[in-house]
Amino acid sequence: MFKTLIEAFKSKDLRKKLLITLGILFIYRIGCWLPIPGLDISKFHESVGGSDFLSLLSSVTGGALSNGAILALGVIPYISASIIIQLLTVAIPALERLSKAGEEGRRKITFYTRITALIFATIQAVAIVITFSQAGSINESALSENVPGWCVSTLIVVVLVAGSMFTLWLGEKITDLQIGNGVSLLIFVGIVCSAGYAILEAFTGLSATNLDGLWTILIFAAMLFVVFALIVFVDLAERKIPVNYAKQVKGRKMYGGQSTHIPIKVNSSGVLPIIFATALVAFPQLIMQLIGVTDGNAFYDWWQTWLGTGTVVYFIANAVLIFLFTYFYAQITFNPEEVSRTLQQNGGFVPGIRPGKPTTDYLKKISRRITFFGAIYLALIFVVPTVALACVPTNTIVSGSLVNAFTVTGLLIVVSVALEFEKQLNAQLLARNYKGFLK
Repeated sequence: MFKTLIEAFKSKDLRKKLLITLGILFIYRIGCWLPIPGLDISKFHESVGGSDFLSLLSSVTGGALSNGAILALGVIPYISASIIIQLLTVAIPALERLSKAGEEGRRKITFYTRITALIFATIQAVAIVITFSQAGSINESALSENVPGWCVSTLIVVVLVAGSMFTLWLGEKITDLQIGNGVSLLIFVGIVCSAGYAILEAFTGLSATNLDGLWTILIFAAMLFVVFALIVFVDLAERKIPVNYAKQVKGRKMYGGQSTHIPIKVNSSGVLPIIFATALVAFPQLIMQLIGVTDGNAFYDWWQTWLGTGTVVYFIANAVLIFLFTYFYAQITFNPEEVSRTLQQNGGFVPGIRPGKPTTDYLKKISRRITFFGAIYLALIFVVPTVALACVPTNTIVSGSLVNAFTVTGLLIVVSVALEFEKQLNAQLLARNYKGFLK
């Protein structure tokens, strides 16, 4: 990774793109600290820290949500919109045709995704204002004592929605540079910054406790290294199905006669099943908080005891949903019938398998087996490390800050984005260093 970055900085064109990207990321981080007028930041920070679901969202935005910053929503509405549009592409034939209509179809789907993200950003901003106004986190006299409170709430909603759209614009500008997905890089920076704050807080707590938390840090670091290594290993793992292309004579030229492979990744769905599952399980609790049902309510207390974060039922429900969502998403990303048809049209075949339906059945069988192991991996990587990291002694400031910052979901995102970024840089370097027979 570092070698790739060094080589990239040696190229004038790539160095310019990397510096522009760093500048955009710097602007994004500034926006994560600028407070929204009308918010009581201290109360807002306490309210966000008291909710597991909002704490997870805050870690994705690099602490912008807990800071009450203008970019508090970040790319969260866009992620939700992308997931919804992706699911609807399978369910609605018109969207499915658009997804296969080339560049024009992709532009239309991108436009629909932006509109959906705007709607989601508005809904989430209104929900935040309603929730935190009940908690006393909104200063209704921030503009003036003569200005109605609803004007302050409206201002906060407008700022949150505008900040989310501005974040999306920054991500698209990074994507246009063709060195990585801009939205993914913004999430990556947010998670890394949250981890940096946690490490700083951990060492601050370590000095305050006279090295009593040293063993806590060492144990946590060892467990984190094992989880990180496992994620990298599985993320790079793939099944390569060999494919041969028959020789074809067209005019005076001969085509084909090459050998390649079809890569099927063990974890082709990435972190999306975990995001789906955790959001679905946490959704009822979030709704109860939005309508004002909090501690002291009998149903809320029952939900927290039996279905809340950290309970046995919570982990079982997440594991089952992760398993199901992995299979569902695998069907979206890999279509054996389409791959088989494409191979047959181009004169390709899998050695030992007849073209057509036998190839389709073979690819389905391989895909189901790989997806099964991928689903088991995602379910275990969510449950086991989360429980193990939570078992780290939390009687010091050190462990509490680290456990809240280093989540399995965050690690999966960081690894996936880093590997994809390196792949994009290598492709750019290869295109610039390639020497053909004319050179």
